[in-house]
Amino acid sequence: MQSSKLTQTLSFGLDIETGSGDDLQTGCLEARRIRNETNRLDRQGWEWGDVKSTVVDNADHVNNTTQLIVDKALGEIETYHDNKDDGWGRPYPYIDEPYPMVMNHGEGYRLFPEEDGTVRFRITATRGTHVKGQLCGSPDHFDRLQTACTDAEWRVGTAEVVHKHDEWRLHVTVTHENHRVASKHDADTVVGVDVNEDCIALAAMGRDGNVKDSVVFEYPSIKEQRHEFFTKRKRMQKANQTAFESVIQTEEQDYVHDCLHKVSRNVVEWVSQFSSPVIVFEDLKDMRESIDYGTRMNRRLHSLPFAALQDMVSSKAAWEGIPSDDVNPEYTSQRCPRTECQHTERANRHKKRFKCQQCEFQDHADRKAAVCVVQEWFDEQYGNVPSLDRLPGRVWVMRRAASGAGGGPDSHGYDLYSGVTSAGEAQPVSEQGAREEFKSVASALPE
Repeated sequence: MQSSKLTQTLSFGLDIETGSGDDLQTGCLEARRIRNETNRLDRQGWEWGDVKSTVVDNADHVNNTTQLIVDKALGEIETYHDNKDDGWGRPYPYIDEPYPMVMNHGEGYRLFPEEDGTVRFRITATRGTHVKGQLCGSPDHFDRLQTACTDAEWRVGTAEVVHKHDEWRLHVTVTHENHRVASKHDADTVVGVDVNEDCIALAAMGRDGNVKDSVVFEYPSIKEQRHEFFTKRKRMQKANQTAFESVIQTEEQDYVHDCLHKVSRNVVEWVSQFSSPVIVFEDLKDMRESIDYGTRMNRRLHSLPFAALQDMVSSKAAWEGIPSDDVNPEYTSQRCPRTECQHTERANRHKKRFKCQQCEFQDHADRKAAVCVVQEWFDEQYGNVPSLDRLPGRVWVMRRAASGAGGGPDSHGYDLYSGVTSAGEAQPVSEQGAREEFKSVASALPE
């Protein structure tokens, strides 16, 4: 076991008793003015230190809150500079929507746990204006917040006031300074992860080389919605409607962020079924430099949220005591997983089908890549890869089911698909029907 500092964001509704939502609206509009002023002064070439001092002196928030809002705005600008070569635009002014108030606990806001398990709040909306009431939320979030407020190893950090889905909410960060996470070297099960544009594939392998199980979580709606948002932004640019472009970009970010959180939760739930697991990702930090597939494909791949999904999975896994690691991703999608073959060439993979051009081994391409990630981890850690001759003949394929075409943030979970890769395109079946099929249908894949 090893200690790790972990931070989580908890979301609560606000049951306001003193003050009103109008006071919070005024505070968020002032936060918007601070954010836009910071952006404007940066455009004029001001030094960031001068920007902060000037904006703080003229703000109607307490100094600490203003400083945090300025820091958040400067962080957006820094992200733009880091990614402008990939086509990222400079942050646009917020016009029609409020900007979150960012506050430190004890200064911009305070929480008061009660003996009956409830938690009361006080938020300084603007200088001299306070909004008070009681938090509303899930029992799990309340339990963690109560622990953070009373345990010496925990700390309550910054919070943001946001208005979403017609209600005011408080997003509170809590940090456990010494959370216990298992050591990757003690793992009995190694779960390889292959992240793609429309799915994430996982394969769980024991130290003996036996593949215990595998699954592919599909999320095609993210790809579809991101393309739709991109098209909207391009049309706005052509019509010189740049004032609304940031609104569309914010909607896209919120949608993708929501979907990735749901996917990452499903991943960690699936991994948790195994004994002493470690999750292994491909190290994609240098991926941008190696991508050159033409303008359209480069734009799609450069903007994919690979790192965001990996970070979410790693964070949620760490809270469950599950460690994570990464490996060199080179050729994991092209290499044959059979230890007696290991033939590597681009022609081995065609879309979702992998067929080795040398030994004719076949499998679901993404599941196979996840297996190769595990093999790469064993090779890096111990210099020895467990013998593997074949993979289980079926792949669990779970696709997000959503209301409406193209999916949406109100997705209802996953549909279960039969994933016999040599039997053509998978068809949706009920969970019970799929289980019966898995019991009765022999593997159709070549051994």
